[in-house]
Amino acid sequence: MDIEPQVDLAEFRAEVAEFLDTAPTPEILEAGRKTTSVFAPFEQVMAWHRILHSRGWSAPDWPVEHGGPGWSVEQRYVFADEYQKRGLPPLLPNGLKMVGPLLMEIGTPEQQAKHLPGILSGEDYWTQGYSEPGAGSDLASLSCSAVADGDDYILKGSKIWTTYAHHANRMFMLVRTSREGRKQAGITFLLLDRMDYPGIEVRPIVGLDGAPEQCEVFFTDARVPQSGRVGAENDGWTVAKQLLTHERGGSAQSPSMRRRLDVLRVAAAATSSPFGGSLADDAVFQRDLGELEADVASCEHFEKLAISGHPIAEDPAYPSLNKVMSSELIQRISALMTRVVGLDGMPDQREALRVGSHREALGDDLALIAMPFYLNSRATTIYAGTNEVQRDLIARSLRA
Repeated sequence: MDIEPQVDLAEFRAEVAEFLDTAPTPEILEAGRKTTSVFAPFEQVMAWHRILHSRGWSAPDWPVEHGGPGWSVEQRYVFADEYQKRGLPPLLPNGLKMVGPLLMEIGTPEQQAKHLPGILSGEDYWTQGYSEPGAGSDLASLSCSAVADGDDYILKGSKIWTTYAHHANRMFMLVRTSREGRKQAGITFLLLDRMDYPGIEVRPIVGLDGAPEQCEVFFTDARVPQSGRVGAENDGWTVAKQLLTHERGGSAQSPSMRRRLDVLRVAAAATSSPFGGSLADDAVFQRDLGELEADVASCEHFEKLAISGHPIAEDPAYPSLNKVMSSELIQRISALMTRVVGLDGMPDQREALRVGSHREALGDDLALIAMPFYLNSRATTIYAGTNEVQRDLIARSLRA
């Protein structure tokens, strides 16, 4: 199957390039340079989201009936390619790539009308309330409860690792509505249309990289409407699994990985090797970079197959395969970044990393982000279901 663009897209590429060269503000470009995670600096990336929305380009993958641009697979690929060439901050995935597509598939017309426009425009940011202190990889053990009371639920319990919850005005979450039968059978999927309901408290967590990206969220008799339920009560496990297919396999990671490899190649050529010459001439470095380039190319081919409509995208194992491959490649790239910058990556430069701080960085952009990116990427094989769990799912799929 030929998965490369087969039509002349030069005019479209020129249009995309002209917009991406002129539309981002200096602050947005700075945020792109200082992104060390899947989640770009919040204020700037949401401003960029709204700029893209004004052009109709905030959701390239969405269908026209829900506000998407109606692009072909080839156009989406060209847009992603031009986007990554410029190192622009990635839009936050929780709404556009996760809960938005889920609502298109199984949300009620009322839920779609209420929530999809705000996701598309960047007016709303959705945080994900899945993990709990005692329920991470074993998510079915969650205990945050929702007790029906009239048209509402009363929430008690807590969530953890809720990314950017301190910025969010929406949450999609899993709650326990029954303790009878199998633990998966008593879970309900719930949308919160506000984060300021009485009884909800958000506490940021400072990560290994020094950034308050994750949060704890506490629910103390918080009253929220049952109208936010997606699917049937006690059938949230089915809904959650459907959403996780978008989280694990709903976006292409290879363009951003290719860009980071390009940056590494240039940096290595300008870095001295302890054995003489540049690091780019070092045989061991050449081997490691070459293996990464080959594996990223394989991942890219795999992702192109999926977005081009190949049957592989319908395979139950695809989301898990994609998640394992991309997450482990990101970790390997981050490790090579630290090798290239060496001791220049060791200073704590949190203030210089803050967009708009005007704090002069020690070293170049790669030295500034290498260590925070490395530390943050330790989580890639944990979130969205640990890679150990994903390999088990792959094995079960292959045995079926």
